[in-house]
Amino acid sequence: MPINEEALMRDCRKLFLRGYEIPVRIGIHDFELQAPQRMRFDVELYVPYAYSSPQADRIDEIVDYDFVRTTIADLAGRGHINLQETLCDAIARALLVPAQVAAVRVRTSKPDVYPDCEAVGVEVFQLRAPD
Repeated sequence: MPINEEALMRDCRKLFLRGYEIPVRIGIHDFELQAPQRMRFDVELYVPYAYSSPQADRIDEIVDYDFVRTTIADLAGRGHINLQETLCDAIARALLVPAQVAAVRVRTSKPDVYPDCEAVGVEVFQLRAPD
C-alpha cells in the first residue's frame, strides 16, 4: 500500500529538524576508517494534532526537538558504523518510540565522501506499526 503523505498531513503536524551536522565514525573506505566524518541529518516527524497542539503552551504537551537531536547524537556516537542505511534505520526506529509519533522520515548524508558531488546519502520513511 503506498504511503499517502497528503492523508498524514490532514491529521498530523509535520515537525522537522534540518541540517543537523555532527561528526560520525561511519563508512567502509580506508579514509573513512581513520577518523570521524561530517554527517548531515534531516528529520520529519508526523505527529497527530491531538499530540502537537499545546493547550497551556508547555513543552511537555508536544514532541520536543531536543529528543530528536539527542536520539541522533546518541545513536551516531555509539562507535563505528559501516553503513548509512544501518544508522538511518536505527534513528527512524528510535524516533517512532514515543506514542505521539505516527510516522517519520529520516535522511542522512555524507557531504565529504566524493569531491565531485554534493553528498551521498539515504532516506527512509516509516509509519508506526498498527497496535
